[in-house]
This record gives sequence, structure tokens and C-alpha cells, in this order.
Amino acid sequence: MRIVSIVGARPQFIKVAPISWRAEGVCDHAIIHTGQHYDPELSANFFSELEISEPIANLYSGSGSHAVQTARILVGTEEELMKINPDWVLVYGDTNSTIAATLAAVKLGIKVAHIEAGLRSFNRLMPEEINRIGTDHLSDLLFAPTEKAIQNLNEEGLGDKSMLVGDVVVETLNFIKERILTSDFQRQEKIFATIHRAENTDYRERLLNIIRALSQSRLPVMLYAHPRLLKKAQEFEIELQSGSITLLKPNSYFQTIKSILESVGVITDSGGIQKESYLLDRPCLTVRQETEWIETLVDGWNQLDPNLEIVETFWWKVPSEPTKKLMYGNGDASQLILGNLF
Repeated sequence: MRIVSIVGARPQFIKVAPISWRAEGVCDHAIIHTGQHYDPELSANFFSELEISEPIANLYSGSGSHAVQTARILVGTEEELMKINPDWVLVYGDTNSTIAATLAAVKLGIKVAHIEAGLRSFNRLMPEEINRIGTDHLSDLLFAPTEKAIQNLNEEGLGDKSMLVGDVVVETLNFIKERILTSDFQRQEKIFATIHRAENTDYRERLLNIIRALSQSRLPVMLYAHPRLLKKAQEFEIELQSGSITLLKPNSYFQTIKSILESVGVITDSGGIQKESYLLDRPCLTVRQETEWIETLVDGWNQLDPNLEIVETFWWKVPSEPTKKLMYGNGDASQLILGNLF
């Protein structure tokens, strides 16, 4: 059995890790890196830190419009797949790498399995939503992380090729937590924050209002600046390090998880960080109108706050204990996924 995983962005490196570990000695598993995230701090560090097999190819697709980036990945992926001719292609999440790799594979007659299938924000203005829907409808197998994801797939007539396996990120977090809990870390009165989505960064007034709200926080805000945020802030002449904000470079994944554990909570517009915060028992304010991870909204541990209106009061109102019921599985998703490819 020859399997190729195609990844290109931070969330996908985190998701491919358990597949890479589990595949060792079981099947021929290779990774193609599309180069969608080309900053070493958003890419290469993940492979060494998470003990992921090195990619056999890097497409170096880089940045550009959605059309330009998707087209580069599509062409590059097709070329690599024609050399390898795998039995299965695994795609992850909802990025341009996901949809481009799916298109390349299905047009070559190669079977595709989508890991993290069935998520829906029901906001088609989000490029990620278009990528999710297209990938799910084109793929041969759909591995869903939650019951709600399965429900979404059933409602779209995709139930026959869908399977509930849980979330592979649970395995990656367990791997990291084992290492963090044996090191020195201390919870502090500070907030971990990231902002990067187009709807929050591409409009000057919108971005200015978010930064103003963060700068007025009673608690110190550690803002880990995504390259997109830095670029837009410079373009709009917005000072990011002001008031309560301390501006920091993006961290490695290990340090990101450690920083979340050391904080009282999280402010983000990232889908992945919402879920990681929830699984790490840290409350989260999500700077969006909707979320694809609706399970995190249980008991108010994650709240949608697009205008950061409750940033002053939120941290003192969350429940003392989360009431999780294995909504993201019990940590064996990678085993179930690989087992169903044979």
C-alpha cells in the first residue's frame, strides 16, 4: 500500500503527524509539502519538533491570490503524483493545498481520503468553506472528526462514504502535553492571542478596532503576529504593540501549546487554535461571526465575539470545569483512518 499525504500549512502539519507515526512499519507513506506556508517558523520547525517524516518533495508554491496559489499547487501536485502513482492520497483540513491536491489526484484517477471532513461554517464568503465543500464532494472517503460533521455530510448526501473517526489533533496534543508536563511551566495572568483571517485584517477600520480592543485589555495580551497581520498593519500604518499588547513572533508548535497552557485564556480567529484551547482547558474568545468547531461552544468555553465586546469580563465568567464527553474522539483516529484504507 502506497499512501501520499499532501500538506502545506500549519494546521496540516499538526494533523499529518499522527498519520506519519502510525504508518511507520505499516505501509509506504510519503509526504508532499506544497510550500503554502514557506516561513520556516510556520513550516520546517513542525517536522522536526513533531518527529514527522521529511517530505519527499516541496512545491514551494508560496503566496499569491487564491487562484494563483491553488493553480501552482495543482500543477506541482499533479507532476509529483504522476511520478509516485500512489494507491491513496490523503488531504487534510480546508486550505488551498487541500482542494488543489484533491483536484490533481481525482483527475489522475487516484483515490482521495479527506481527513477532517464534514466541517461547515455555513459562510461561503470564507475561502476555507469552499475548499471544505469541494473536497468532500470530490473525495472517495471522508473521515469526520465529530458527530456534527457526520450530520453535515449526511445532509449533503455523502453519508455512504463517510466515517466517524475522531480528531487526529487529539493525538498530536497528547504527544506535546507529555513533553510539556515534564518541563517547567507556570500559568500566568496573561492572554494568548492570534489574528490572521482576511475578514479581520484586510479592512483598516476592522483591524484598527480589533487592535484597539486588545490594547485596552485589563490583562496583558501576548499577540503572536502572523505574517499577514504584520503586512496589513504596516500597510494601514497601525501600531500593533500598544497598551496591553506585547508583540511576539510566531512560535514553534511546542512553544505555542506551552504558551496556551501558561495563559488564562485565548483570543483568536484561528479554527485550529479554538479547538486546541478547548482541548487544553483554556477559555477562548473567537473573533468571528461563526465557527466550524461548534462543539467548543459547549458551556461557553469558547464564545464568538467578533467585536471583542466581552473581552473585559469573559475570563471571570467561564465554568470552573469543562464538561467534555470525548466529542473529538479518544485518541485513536489515525489508527482508524489507516485501517480503513486497506
